[in-house]
Amino acid sequence: MLTRWGKQLDRNAVLQEYPRPQLKRESYLNLNGLWDFAFTDTPETPAVWEGKILVPFSPESALSGVERTLAPGEFLWYGKDILPPEDFRRGRLILNFGAVDQIAEVFVDGVYVCTHCGGYTPFSADITDFIHGSGFRLTVRVQDFSEKSYYARGRQRLKRGGLWHSAQSGIWQTVWLECVPENHIRALRIIPHFDDETVELWVAGEGQCTAEIDGRVHSFPAGSPAILPVGEMWPWTPDDPYLYMLKLTLGQDHAESYFAMRKFTVSTDSKGVKRFFLNNEPIFCTGVLDQGMWPDGLMTAPTDEALQSDIRLAREMGFNTIRKHMKIEPARWYYHCDRLGMMVWQDMPAGGTGSFSAVRSGRDDRYRKFGRASVENRRQYLTELREMLTALGSCPCIVLWTPFSEGWGQFDAVKVAQFVQRYDRQRVIDHVGGGCEQGWGEIQSSRLRGKKYNFRPDSLGRAVVLSQFGGYSFRVEGHCWGPKEYGSIKFESANSYKYALWDLYREQIRPAAAEGLAGCIYEQMTDVEDELNGLVTYDRDFVKLAPQLVRGIVGENRK
Repeated sequence: MLTRWGKQLDRNAVLQEYPRPQLKRESYLNLNGLWDFAFTDTPETPAVWEGKILVPFSPESALSGVERTLAPGEFLWYGKDILPPEDFRRGRLILNFGAVDQIAEVFVDGVYVCTHCGGYTPFSADITDFIHGSGFRLTVRVQDFSEKSYYARGRQRLKRGGLWHSAQSGIWQTVWLECVPENHIRALRIIPHFDDETVELWVAGEGQCTAEIDGRVHSFPAGSPAILPVGEMWPWTPDDPYLYMLKLTLGQDHAESYFAMRKFTVSTDSKGVKRFFLNNEPIFCTGVLDQGMWPDGLMTAPTDEALQSDIRLAREMGFNTIRKHMKIEPARWYYHCDRLGMMVWQDMPAGGTGSFSAVRSGRDDRYRKFGRASVENRRQYLTELREMLTALGSCPCIVLWTPFSEGWGQFDAVKVAQFVQRYDRQRVIDHVGGGCEQGWGEIQSSRLRGKKYNFRPDSLGRAVVLSQFGGYSFRVEGHCWGPKEYGSIKFESANSYKYALWDLYREQIRPAAAEGLAGCIYEQMTDVEDELNGLVTYDRDFVKLAPQLVRGIVGENRK
Protein backbone atom coordinates (compact mmCIF):
# COMPACT_ATOMS: atom_id res chain seq x y z
CA MET A 1 0.00 0.00 0.00
CA LEU A 2 1.47 3.33 -1.10
CA THR A 3 0.49 6.84 -0.06
CA ARG A 4 0.17 9.56 -2.69
CA TRP A 5 3.52 10.93 -1.52
CA GLY A 6 5.15 7.52 -1.83
CA LYS A 7 3.84 7.16 -5.39
CA GLN A 8 5.41 10.50 -6.37
CA LEU A 9 8.67 10.04 -4.43
CA ASP A 10 11.80 11.34 -6.15
CA ARG A 11 14.36 8.64 -5.29
CA ASN A 12 17.16 11.06 -6.22
CA ALA A 13 16.05 13.69 -3.68
CA VAL A 14 14.70 11.96 -0.57
CA LEU A 15 13.85 14.08 2.50
CA GLN A 16 16.35 16.81 1.64
CA GLU A 17 15.09 19.35 4.21
CA TYR A 18 17.48 20.33 7.01
CA PRO A 19 16.70 17.75 9.71
CA ARG A 20 17.49 19.74 12.90
CA PRO A 21 15.66 23.10 12.79
CA GLN A 22 16.70 24.23 16.28
CA LEU A 23 20.42 24.04 15.49
CA LYS A 24 20.71 24.75 11.78
CA ARG A 25 23.98 25.47 9.97
CA GLU A 26 24.75 26.47 6.40
CA SER A 27 27.23 23.60 6.26
CA TYR A 28 25.03 20.65 5.26
CA LEU A 29 25.52 17.59 3.09
CA ASN A 30 22.50 15.28 2.97
CA LEU A 31 23.43 11.58 2.64
CA ASN A 32 19.94 10.19 2.02
CA GLY A 33 19.53 8.17 -1.15
CA LEU A 34 20.73 4.82 -2.48
CA TRP A 35 23.23 2.92 -0.33
CA ASP A 36 24.67 -0.58 -0.71
CA PHE A 37 23.16 -3.14 1.65
CA ALA A 38 23.64 -6.75 2.75
CA PHE A 39 22.31 -9.13 5.38
CA THR A 40 24.79 -11.43 7.12
CA ASP A 41 24.69 -14.13 9.78
CA THR A 42 28.05 -13.08 11.24
CA PRO A 43 29.53 -9.69 12.22
CA GLU A 44 32.18 -9.85 9.49
CA THR A 45 32.01 -7.36 6.63
CA PRO A 46 30.01 -8.83 3.74
CA ALA A 47 32.06 -10.17 0.83
CA VAL A 48 29.31 -9.20 -1.61
CA TRP A 49 26.71 -6.46 -1.38
CA GLU A 50 23.18 -7.65 -2.19
CA GLY A 51 21.87 -4.51 -3.84
CA LYS A 52 20.70 -0.97 -3.15
CA ILE A 53 18.50 0.32 -0.31
CA LEU A 54 16.86 3.74 -0.27
CA VAL A 55 17.91 5.52 2.93
CA PRO A 56 16.28 6.53 5.26
CA PHE A 57 13.58 3.88 4.78
CA SER A 58 13.95 0.71 6.82
CA PRO A 59 14.50 -2.53 4.88
CA GLU A 60 11.09 -3.82 5.98
CA SER A 61 9.33 -0.93 4.22
CA ALA A 62 8.11 -0.81 0.63
CA LEU A 63 9.89 2.48 -0.11
CA SER A 64 13.29 1.00 0.81
CA GLY A 65 13.13 -1.30 -2.20
CA VAL A 66 14.14 -4.26 -0.03
CA GLU A 67 11.05 -5.40 1.96
CA ARG A 68 12.88 -7.87 4.17
CA THR A 69 12.81 -8.20 7.97
CA LEU A 70 16.06 -8.11 9.93
CA ALA A 71 15.97 -11.13 12.27
CA PRO A 72 17.39 -10.94 15.83
CA GLY A 73 20.43 -13.09 14.94
CA GLU A 74 21.31 -11.24 11.75
CA PHE A 75 23.35 -8.17 10.85
CA LEU A 76 22.24 -5.49 8.39
CA TRP A 77 25.05 -3.66 6.62
CA TYR A 78 24.95 -0.29 4.90
CA GLY A 79 27.75 1.07 2.70
CA LYS A 80 28.22 4.32 0.81
CA ASP A 81 31.17 6.04 -0.86
CA ILE A 82 31.27 9.68 0.18
CA LEU A 83 33.07 12.37 -1.82
CA PRO A 84 32.28 15.78 -0.30
CA PRO A 85 32.57 18.85 -2.55
CA GLU A 86 36.02 20.47 -2.48
CA ASP A 87 34.75 23.59 -0.71
CA PHE A 88 32.78 21.60 1.90
CA ARG A 89 35.49 20.39 4.27
CA ARG A 90 36.52 23.19 6.60
CA GLY A 91 37.35 22.38 10.22
CA ARG A 92 35.83 19.31 11.89
CA LEU A 93 33.60 16.90 9.97
CA ILE A 94 30.56 15.73 11.97
CA LEU A 95 28.45 12.75 10.92
CA ASN A 96 24.84 12.88 12.14
CA PHE A 97 22.14 10.19 12.31
CA GLY A 98 18.52 11.08 13.06
CA ALA A 99 17.82 7.54 14.32
CA VAL A 100 18.90 3.95 13.67
CA ASP A 101 16.91 1.00 15.06
CA GLN A 102 18.25 -0.54 17.39
CA ILE A 103 22.08 -0.93 17.60
CA ALA A 104 24.30 0.92 15.14
CA GLU A 105 28.06 0.55 14.74
CA VAL A 106 29.72 3.10 12.44
CA PHE A 107 32.94 2.60 10.44
CA VAL A 108 34.95 4.93 8.18
CA ASP A 109 37.19 3.18 5.65
CA GLY A 110 36.81 0.02 7.72
CA VAL A 111 37.91 1.66 10.98
CA TYR A 112 35.50 1.59 13.91
CA VAL A 113 34.14 5.03 14.91
CA CYS A 114 31.29 4.62 17.41
CA THR A 115 28.30 2.59 18.62
CA HIS A 116 24.82 3.84 19.50
CA CYS A 117 22.17 1.73 21.24
CA GLY A 118 18.52 2.75 21.02
CA GLY A 119 16.33 3.04 17.97
CA TYR A 120 14.56 6.38 18.47
CA THR A 121 17.14 9.04 19.34
CA PRO A 122 19.77 10.97 17.32
CA PHE A 123 23.53 10.61 17.62
CA SER A 124 26.63 12.15 16.08
CA ALA A 125 30.33 11.41 15.67
CA ASP A 126 33.35 13.52 14.77
CA ILE A 127 34.97 11.57 11.91
CA THR A 128 37.66 14.12 10.96
CA ASP A 129 40.61 12.04 12.15
CA PHE A 130 39.36 8.92 10.36
CA ILE A 131 39.57 10.48 6.88
CA HIS A 132 42.88 10.43 5.00
CA GLY A 133 41.90 11.49 1.53
CA SER A 134 39.34 13.46 -0.42
CA GLY A 135 36.69 10.78 0.01
CA PHE A 136 35.88 7.82 2.24
CA ARG A 137 33.75 4.72 2.59
CA LEU A 138 31.03 4.97 5.24
CA THR A 139 29.75 1.67 6.65
CA VAL A 140 27.06 1.02 9.26
CA ARG A 141 26.40 -2.36 10.90
CA VAL A 142 22.96 -2.75 12.48
CA GLN A 143 21.36 -5.25 14.82
CA ASP A 144 17.70 -5.18 15.89
CA PHE A 145 16.32 -7.65 18.42
CA SER A 146 12.82 -6.12 18.48
CA GLU A 147 10.83 -7.56 21.43
CA LYS A 148 13.59 -10.11 22.12
CA SER A 149 15.64 -7.44 23.90
CA TYR A 150 15.16 -4.66 26.43
CA TYR A 151 15.54 -1.72 24.05
CA ALA A 152 12.60 0.62 23.46
CA ARG A 153 10.47 -0.66 20.59
CA GLY A 154 7.04 0.95 20.95
CA ARG A 155 4.46 -1.31 19.31
CA GLN A 156 6.86 -3.10 16.98
CA ARG A 157 6.80 -6.89 16.98
CA LEU A 158 8.36 -9.56 14.76
CA LYS A 159 5.01 -11.32 14.52
CA ARG A 160 2.74 -8.39 13.76
CA GLY A 161 -1.03 -8.36 14.13
CA GLY A 162 -3.76 -6.78 16.22
CA LEU A 163 -2.29 -3.93 18.22
CA TRP A 164 1.26 -4.95 17.21
CA HIS A 165 2.82 -3.30 14.18
CA SER A 166 5.38 -4.54 11.69
CA ALA A 167 8.88 -4.57 13.14
CA GLN A 168 11.35 -2.28 11.43
CA SER A 169 15.10 -1.85 11.65
CA GLY A 170 18.05 0.11 10.43
CA ILE A 171 18.40 3.73 9.34
CA TRP A 172 14.97 5.37 9.40
CA GLN A 173 15.80 9.07 9.73
CA THR A 174 18.02 11.42 7.75
CA VAL A 175 21.81 10.99 7.69
CA TRP A 176 23.92 14.09 7.06
CA LEU A 177 27.37 15.67 7.33
CA GLU A 178 28.30 19.13 8.54
CA CYS A 179 31.59 21.00 8.95
CA VAL A 180 32.23 23.00 12.10
CA PRO A 181 35.17 24.97 13.53
CA GLU A 182 37.35 23.40 16.21
CA ASN A 183 35.41 25.36 18.84
CA HIS A 184 31.74 25.07 17.98
CA ILE A 185 28.27 24.84 19.47
CA ARG A 186 28.11 21.23 20.59
CA ALA A 187 24.60 21.40 22.03
CA LEU A 188 21.84 23.90 22.77
CA ARG A 189 19.04 23.97 25.29
CA ILE A 190 16.35 26.65 25.40
CA ILE A 191 14.07 27.26 28.41
CA PRO A 192 11.43 30.01 28.30
CA HIS A 193 10.62 31.84 31.55
CA PHE A 194 7.20 33.19 30.69
CA ASP A 195 6.43 35.18 33.84
CA ASP A 196 9.81 36.90 33.78
CA GLU A 197 9.65 37.56 30.03
CA THR A 198 13.12 36.03 29.61
CA VAL A 199 14.63 33.03 27.87
CA GLU A 200 17.38 30.82 29.29
CA LEU A 201 20.04 29.54 26.88
CA TRP A 202 22.52 26.74 27.56
CA VAL A 203 25.19 26.67 24.85
CA ALA A 204 27.75 23.87 25.11
CA GLY A 205 31.10 25.20 23.95
CA GLU A 206 33.97 27.45 25.00
CA GLY A 207 34.43 31.19 24.90
CA GLN A 208 32.11 34.11 24.38
CA CYS A 209 28.83 33.49 22.59
CA THR A 210 26.41 35.97 21.07
CA ALA A 211 22.68 35.50 20.58
CA GLU A 212 20.53 37.64 18.33
CA ILE A 213 16.83 37.63 19.25
CA ASP A 214 14.57 39.54 16.88
CA GLY A 215 17.38 41.97 16.05
CA ARG A 216 18.73 42.44 19.60
CA VAL A 217 22.24 41.08 20.25
CA HIS A 218 23.29 39.65 23.62
CA SER A 219 26.71 38.38 24.67
CA PHE A 220 27.43 35.72 27.32
CA PRO A 221 29.97 32.97 28.10
CA ALA A 222 29.23 29.54 26.67
CA GLY A 223 29.11 26.63 29.08
CA SER A 224 26.88 28.31 31.67
CA PRO A 225 23.23 29.44 31.64
CA ALA A 226 22.42 32.82 30.15
CA ILE A 227 19.09 34.46 30.98
CA LEU A 228 18.18 37.00 28.33
CA PRO A 229 15.25 39.42 27.91
CA VAL A 230 12.98 38.84 24.93
CA GLY A 231 11.77 42.41 24.65
CA GLU A 232 8.08 42.78 23.91
CA MET A 233 6.67 39.34 24.69
CA TRP A 234 4.48 37.55 22.18
CA PRO A 235 3.00 34.41 23.80
CA TRP A 236 2.78 31.14 21.85
CA THR A 237 -0.70 29.60 21.65
CA PRO A 238 -2.30 27.06 19.29
CA ASP A 239 -4.25 29.90 17.65
CA ASP A 240 -1.22 32.20 17.44
CA PRO A 241 1.96 30.08 17.38
CA TYR A 242 4.52 32.88 17.34
CA LEU A 243 8.17 31.78 17.13
CA TYR A 244 11.15 33.99 18.01
CA MET A 245 14.04 33.66 15.59
CA LEU A 246 17.40 33.05 17.27
CA LYS A 247 20.86 33.42 15.72
CA LEU A 248 23.88 32.11 17.62
CA THR A 249 27.60 32.76 17.09
CA LEU A 250 30.45 31.06 18.91
CA GLY A 251 33.81 32.07 17.43
CA GLN A 252 33.57 31.11 13.75
CA ASP A 253 30.53 28.89 14.26
CA HIS A 254 27.14 30.24 13.26
CA ALA A 255 23.77 28.55 13.76
CA GLU A 256 20.10 29.43 13.50
CA SER A 257 17.41 28.40 15.93
CA TYR A 258 14.04 29.45 17.31
CA PHE A 259 11.99 29.35 20.50
CA ALA A 260 8.59 30.31 21.84
CA MET A 261 7.37 31.98 24.99
CA ARG A 262 4.81 29.69 26.56
CA LYS A 263 4.03 28.25 29.98
CA PHE A 264 2.07 25.05 30.62
CA THR A 265 1.01 24.14 34.14
CA VAL A 266 -1.67 22.56 36.30
CA SER A 267 -3.46 25.11 38.44
CA THR A 268 -6.81 25.83 40.08
CA ASP A 269 -9.49 27.69 38.15
CA SER A 270 -11.96 30.24 39.56
CA LYS A 271 -14.28 27.41 40.67
CA GLY A 272 -11.59 25.57 42.58
CA VAL A 273 -11.11 22.88 39.90
CA LYS A 274 -7.65 21.66 38.85
CA ARG A 275 -7.13 22.24 35.14
CA PHE A 276 -4.41 22.81 32.58
CA PHE A 277 -3.27 26.40 32.14
CA LEU A 278 -1.47 27.77 29.09
CA ASN A 279 0.25 31.10 29.71
CA ASN A 280 -1.67 31.43 33.02
CA GLU A 281 -5.05 30.97 31.30
CA PRO A 282 -7.16 27.78 31.55
CA ILE A 283 -7.18 25.60 28.46
CA PHE A 284 -8.88 22.30 27.70
CA CYS A 285 -6.61 19.88 25.82
CA THR A 286 -8.77 18.45 23.05
CA GLY A 287 -6.45 15.83 21.71
CA VAL A 288 -6.01 12.94 19.33
CA LEU A 289 -3.62 10.02 19.64
CA ASP A 290 -1.13 9.62 16.79
CA GLN A 291 1.29 6.73 16.24
CA GLY A 292 3.07 8.23 13.23
CA MET A 293 3.04 5.09 11.07
CA TRP A 294 2.97 4.92 7.26
CA PRO A 295 2.03 1.96 5.04
CA ASP A 296 4.91 2.58 2.63
CA GLY A 297 7.59 3.99 4.94
CA LEU A 298 6.58 2.42 8.30
CA MET A 299 8.03 4.85 10.86
CA THR A 300 9.36 7.16 8.12
CA ALA A 301 7.05 9.61 6.35
CA PRO A 302 7.70 9.58 2.57
CA THR A 303 8.20 13.35 2.36
CA ASP A 304 8.26 16.42 4.55
CA GLU A 305 4.86 17.38 3.16
CA ALA A 306 3.49 14.03 4.33
CA LEU A 307 5.14 14.49 7.74
CA GLN A 308 3.15 17.66 8.40
CA SER A 309 -0.09 16.56 6.72
CA ASP A 310 -1.58 14.80 9.77
CA ILE A 311 -0.82 17.81 11.97
CA ARG A 312 -2.59 20.16 9.56
CA LEU A 313 -5.59 17.86 9.34
CA ALA A 314 -5.80 17.52 13.13
CA ARG A 315 -5.86 21.32 13.41
CA GLU A 316 -8.65 21.48 10.79
CA MET A 317 -10.60 18.95 12.85
CA GLY A 318 -10.47 21.18 15.92
CA PHE A 319 -7.82 19.35 17.93
CA ASN A 320 -5.28 21.47 19.77
CA THR A 321 -3.25 18.54 21.14
CA ILE A 322 -1.58 15.42 19.73
CA ARG A 323 -0.47 12.60 21.96
CA LYS A 324 2.57 11.15 20.20
CA HIS A 325 2.10 7.52 21.15
CA MET A 326 4.96 5.05 21.60
CA LYS A 327 7.21 6.85 19.13
CA ILE A 328 9.74 9.67 18.91
CA GLU A 329 9.44 11.56 15.65
CA PRO A 330 12.16 13.29 13.61
CA ALA A 331 12.92 16.82 14.82
CA ARG A 332 11.09 18.33 11.85
CA TRP A 333 7.76 16.88 13.03
CA TYR A 334 8.02 18.87 16.27
CA TYR A 335 9.08 21.94 14.28
CA HIS A 336 5.87 21.67 12.28
CA CYS A 337 3.86 21.39 15.51
CA ASP A 338 5.70 24.44 16.83
CA ARG A 339 4.89 26.59 13.80
CA LEU A 340 1.37 25.24 13.14
CA GLY A 341 0.22 25.55 16.75
CA MET A 342 -0.18 22.03 18.07
CA MET A 343 0.48 21.06 21.68
CA VAL A 344 2.12 17.65 22.13
CA TRP A 345 1.91 15.05 24.88
CA GLN A 346 5.06 13.01 24.27
CA ASP A 347 5.27 9.30 25.13
CA MET A 348 8.49 7.46 25.81
CA PRO A 349 8.37 4.39 23.51
CA ALA A 350 7.74 1.25 25.53
CA GLY A 351 9.99 -1.69 26.19
CA GLY A 352 9.48 -4.58 28.57
CA THR A 353 6.07 -6.24 28.60
CA GLY A 354 2.52 -5.54 29.68
CA SER A 355 0.75 -7.39 32.48
CA PHE A 356 -2.88 -6.58 33.27
CA SER A 357 -2.66 -8.45 36.57
CA ALA A 358 0.41 -6.45 37.52
CA VAL A 359 -1.31 -3.19 36.53
CA ARG A 360 -4.33 -4.06 38.66
CA SER A 361 -2.10 -4.91 41.62
CA GLY A 362 -1.07 -1.28 41.90
CA ARG A 363 2.61 -2.18 42.31
CA ASP A 364 5.28 -1.47 39.72
CA ASP A 365 8.25 -2.82 41.68
CA ARG A 366 7.50 -6.37 40.52
CA TYR A 367 10.01 -6.00 37.73
CA ARG A 368 9.66 -9.46 36.23
CA LYS A 369 5.92 -9.06 35.61
CA PHE A 370 6.63 -5.95 33.53
CA GLY A 371 9.57 -7.49 31.65
CA ARG A 372 12.11 -5.42 33.60
CA ALA A 373 13.84 -8.11 35.65
CA SER A 374 17.47 -7.15 34.93
CA VAL A 375 19.30 -4.07 36.13
CA GLU A 376 20.72 -3.62 32.60
CA ASN A 377 17.19 -3.54 31.23
CA ARG A 378 16.09 -0.74 33.53
CA ARG A 379 19.36 1.15 33.05
CA GLN A 380 18.98 1.10 29.25
CA TYR A 381 15.46 2.47 29.55
CA LEU A 382 16.76 5.42 31.58
CA THR A 383 19.54 6.02 29.05
CA GLU A 384 17.07 6.20 26.17
CA LEU A 385 14.67 8.33 28.24
CA ARG A 386 17.47 10.80 28.98
CA GLU A 387 18.37 10.95 25.29
CA MET A 388 14.74 11.71 24.40
CA LEU A 389 14.57 14.53 26.95
CA THR A 390 17.84 15.97 25.65
CA ALA A 391 16.81 15.76 21.99
CA LEU A 392 13.33 17.25 22.44
CA GLY A 393 13.70 19.40 25.54
CA SER A 394 13.69 22.72 23.65
CA CYS A 395 10.60 22.06 21.51
CA PRO A 396 7.88 24.59 22.45
CA CYS A 397 5.05 22.31 21.34
CA ILE A 398 5.80 19.62 23.94
CA VAL A 399 3.84 20.43 27.07
CA LEU A 400 3.66 17.01 28.77
CA TRP A 401 5.90 13.95 29.13
CA THR A 402 4.61 10.39 29.56
CA PRO A 403 7.48 8.14 30.73
CA PHE A 404 5.28 5.01 30.72
CA SER A 405 2.14 4.21 28.76
CA GLU A 406 -0.61 1.73 29.64
CA GLY A 407 1.65 -0.24 31.99
CA TRP A 408 3.95 -1.53 29.24
CA GLY A 409 7.40 -2.05 30.77
CA GLN A 410 6.51 0.18 33.72
CA PHE A 411 8.79 0.18 36.77
CA ASP A 412 9.42 2.55 39.67
CA ALA A 413 7.21 5.14 37.98
CA VAL A 414 7.47 7.67 40.80
CA LYS A 415 11.28 7.59 40.78
CA VAL A 416 11.33 7.79 36.99
CA ALA A 417 8.88 10.72 36.96
CA GLN A 418 11.03 12.52 39.54
CA PHE A 419 14.02 11.88 37.27
CA VAL A 420 12.13 13.58 34.42
CA GLN A 421 11.05 16.40 36.72
CA ARG A 422 14.64 17.12 37.76
CA TYR A 423 15.55 17.53 34.11
CA ASP A 424 12.52 19.57 33.12
CA ARG A 425 10.43 21.63 35.52
CA GLN A 426 8.76 23.51 32.66
CA ARG A 427 6.35 20.74 31.71
CA VAL A 428 3.68 18.52 33.24
CA ILE A 429 4.33 14.79 33.73
CA ASP A 430 1.80 11.97 33.31
CA HIS A 431 3.77 9.37 35.23
CA VAL A 432 1.82 6.26 34.10
CA GLY A 433 -0.20 7.17 31.00
CA GLY A 434 -3.27 5.26 32.12
CA GLY A 435 -1.20 2.34 33.42
CA CYS A 436 -0.30 1.22 36.92
CA GLU A 437 -1.35 4.28 38.98
CA GLN A 438 1.10 5.27 41.72
CA GLY A 439 -0.69 8.31 43.15
CA TRP A 440 2.05 10.79 42.18
CA GLY A 441 2.17 14.13 40.47
CA GLU A 442 -0.28 16.77 39.30
CA ILE A 443 -2.59 14.70 37.10
CA GLN A 444 -4.60 11.49 37.39
CA SER A 445 -4.58 9.72 34.04
CA SER A 446 -6.87 6.93 32.88
CA ARG A 447 -7.76 5.18 29.63
CA LEU A 448 -11.20 3.97 28.65
CA ARG A 449 -12.65 1.82 25.90
CA GLY A 450 -16.07 0.20 25.60
CA LYS A 451 -17.47 1.66 28.81
CA LYS A 452 -19.35 4.84 29.61
CA TYR A 453 -17.20 7.56 31.14
CA ASN A 454 -18.44 9.12 34.33
CA PHE A 455 -16.23 11.90 35.63
CA ARG A 456 -14.99 11.62 39.19
CA PRO A 457 -12.71 14.18 40.86
CA ASP A 458 -9.37 12.71 41.87
CA SER A 459 -9.21 11.76 45.56
CA LEU A 460 -5.70 13.25 45.76
CA GLY A 461 -6.81 16.59 44.33
CA ARG A 462 -5.02 16.23 41.00
CA ALA A 463 -6.24 17.32 37.58
CA VAL A 464 -8.08 14.50 35.78
CA VAL A 465 -7.39 13.50 32.17
CA LEU A 466 -8.57 10.79 29.80
CA SER A 467 -5.23 9.94 28.19
CA GLN A 468 -6.86 7.50 25.75
CA PHE A 469 -10.49 6.83 24.88
CA GLY A 470 -12.79 6.10 21.95
CA GLY A 471 -11.15 3.74 19.50
CA TYR A 472 -14.20 3.61 17.21
CA SER A 473 -13.50 1.48 14.13
CA PHE A 474 -14.95 2.05 10.68
CA ARG A 475 -13.58 -0.01 7.80
CA VAL A 476 -13.25 1.69 4.40
CA GLU A 477 -12.77 -0.99 1.77
CA GLY A 478 -9.98 -0.34 -0.69
CA HIS A 479 -8.02 1.63 1.90
CA CYS A 480 -7.10 -1.11 4.39
CA TRP A 481 -3.75 -2.77 5.10
CA GLY A 482 -5.30 -6.24 5.02
CA PRO A 483 -8.44 -8.26 5.71
CA LYS A 484 -8.13 -8.29 9.50
CA GLU A 485 -9.62 -5.70 11.83
CA TYR A 486 -8.48 -5.16 15.40
CA GLY A 487 -10.84 -3.40 17.78
CA SER A 488 -13.92 -4.04 19.87
CA ILE A 489 -16.11 -1.06 18.89
CA LYS A 490 -16.93 -1.44 15.20
CA PHE A 491 -19.37 0.40 12.93
CA GLU A 492 -20.65 -0.75 9.57
CA SER A 493 -21.69 2.60 8.09
CA ALA A 494 -20.43 6.17 7.99
CA ASN A 495 -23.68 7.39 9.58
CA SER A 496 -23.54 5.04 12.57
CA TYR A 497 -19.87 5.92 13.02
CA LYS A 498 -20.62 9.66 12.87
CA TYR A 499 -23.51 9.58 15.34
CA ALA A 500 -21.61 7.35 17.77
CA LEU A 501 -18.72 9.84 17.86
CA TRP A 502 -21.17 12.72 18.24
CA ASP A 503 -22.92 10.99 21.14
CA LEU A 504 -19.61 10.12 22.79
CA TYR A 505 -18.58 13.77 22.99
CA ARG A 506 -22.06 15.19 23.67
CA GLU A 507 -23.11 12.74 26.37
CA GLN A 508 -19.78 11.93 28.03
CA ILE A 509 -16.90 14.27 27.21
CA ARG A 510 -18.70 17.64 27.28
CA PRO A 511 -20.39 17.02 30.65
CA ALA A 512 -17.09 15.75 32.05
CA ALA A 513 -15.27 18.85 30.78
CA ALA A 514 -17.85 21.04 32.50
CA GLU A 515 -17.38 19.13 35.75
CA GLY A 516 -13.60 19.26 35.74
CA LEU A 517 -12.00 17.00 33.10
CA ALA A 518 -8.79 18.78 32.09
CA GLY A 519 -8.08 17.07 28.79
CA CYS A 520 -8.84 14.05 26.64
CA ILE A 521 -7.10 12.11 23.88
CA TYR A 522 -9.29 10.42 21.27
CA GLU A 523 -7.93 7.19 19.77
CA GLN A 524 -6.80 7.81 17.03
CA MET A 525 -5.75 10.01 14.10
CA THR A 526 -5.09 7.36 11.42
CA ASP A 527 -5.64 3.67 10.87
CA VAL A 528 -2.50 1.63 11.52
CA GLU A 529 -2.25 -1.81 9.88
CA ASP A 530 -4.99 -3.93 11.57
CA GLU A 531 -6.19 -1.02 13.71
CA LEU A 532 -9.02 0.65 11.80
CA ASN A 533 -9.99 3.14 14.50
CA GLY A 534 -8.48 6.19 12.81
CA LEU A 535 -10.31 9.30 11.65
CA VAL A 536 -8.32 8.83 8.43
CA THR A 537 -7.41 5.68 6.52
CA TYR A 538 -3.85 4.34 6.71
CA ASP A 539 -3.03 5.51 3.18
CA ARG A 540 -4.36 9.01 4.06
CA ASP A 541 -6.57 8.93 0.95
CA PHE A 542 -9.92 8.84 2.73
CA VAL A 543 -10.97 11.12 5.60
CA LYS A 544 -13.79 9.21 7.30
CA LEU A 545 -15.56 12.30 8.61
CA ALA A 546 -15.31 15.79 7.14
CA PRO A 547 -12.88 17.97 9.14
CA GLN A 548 -15.53 20.64 9.79
CA LEU A 549 -17.90 17.98 11.09
CA VAL A 550 -15.28 16.65 13.50
CA ARG A 551 -14.51 20.22 14.54
CA GLY A 552 -18.15 20.69 15.43
CA ILE A 553 -18.10 17.51 17.51
CA VAL A 554 -14.88 18.13 19.47
CA GLY A 555 -14.28 21.87 19.15
CA GLU A 556 -16.70 23.11 21.81
CA ASN A 557 -14.36 21.85 24.54
CA ARG A 558 -11.28 23.73 23.40
CA LYS A 559 -11.59 26.72 25.70
